[in-house]
Amino acid sequence: MAPHGEGSEEAMVVQDENRKPISSILIVIAMQTEAMPVVNKFQLKEDLDPVFPKGVPWVRYHGVYKDLHINLVWPGKDLTLGVDSVGTISASLVTYAAIQALQPDLIINAGTAGGFKLIDGGFQVKGACISDVFVVSDVAFHDRRIPIPVFDLYGVGSRQSFSTPNLLKELNLKAGKLSTGDSLDMSPQDEASIVANDATVKDMEGAAVAYVADLLKVPAIFIKAVTDIVDGDKPTAEEFLQNLAAVTAALDQAVAQVVDFISGKCLSEL
Repeated sequence: MAPHGEGSEEAMVVQDENRKPISSILIVIAMQTEAMPVVNKFQLKEDLDPVFPKGVPWVRYHGVYKDLHINLVWPGKDLTLGVDSVGTISASLVTYAAIQALQPDLIINAGTAGGFKLIDGGFQVKGACISDVFVVSDVAFHDRRIPIPVFDLYGVGSRQSFSTPNLLKELNLKAGKLSTGDSLDMSPQDEASIVANDATVKDMEGAAVAYVADLLKVPAIFIKAVTDIVDGDKPTAEEFLQNLAAVTAALDQAVAQVVDFISGKCLSEL
């Protein structure tokens, strides 16, 4: 999510923005179970006068931590089925609405993800383990297959996240690429695309958040904690549910560390 031309007026504006202290962050999280520990950690309050359109289930929490205004949004529960509104559509919508309403300096998409210990037929070691936390360097989709020239690249939608070399070094977190799709499981076609994306972790929201952030020119970083090993021995759904609570604690700790690191810094110092 880099500026366009170095000499352009837009690039100069972006450079100026990068030198200003970050004052407002937007944390986008897909599930209530993932969101509430972060809400409690920063003592955020639920918005009683919602900034979102009437009737949508989207939820916003907000507060001030040190010198940062924190907004946390999650898409809420599906109005018909009552489950968390996971996936790319809900993530895109709530991210777009939150950016428009709140004008954040930086987006943090935090959440759980599947991880890979091996990929590409077992020849390439990815090394993901349960509760590992990754800072994502690149995002892409693995289930938007459009086998037509140029449309194929659009379908993959590969993007770089905002670069945070100092954060990575200071917090000693792992770095890896993220692949996003709207299914919890992985079909053979998905697997081939994930291999092509060189992904270490897979989720159901990240690339959608990246698309909207890129569209509206807001820098975004992605913090993903591993709940299940996609190429492991256990069924994905079973392992995900078994580890969700414990891994959410690791995610909460990582998000708190990231927010602490961000406090008082400008974008160019990340």
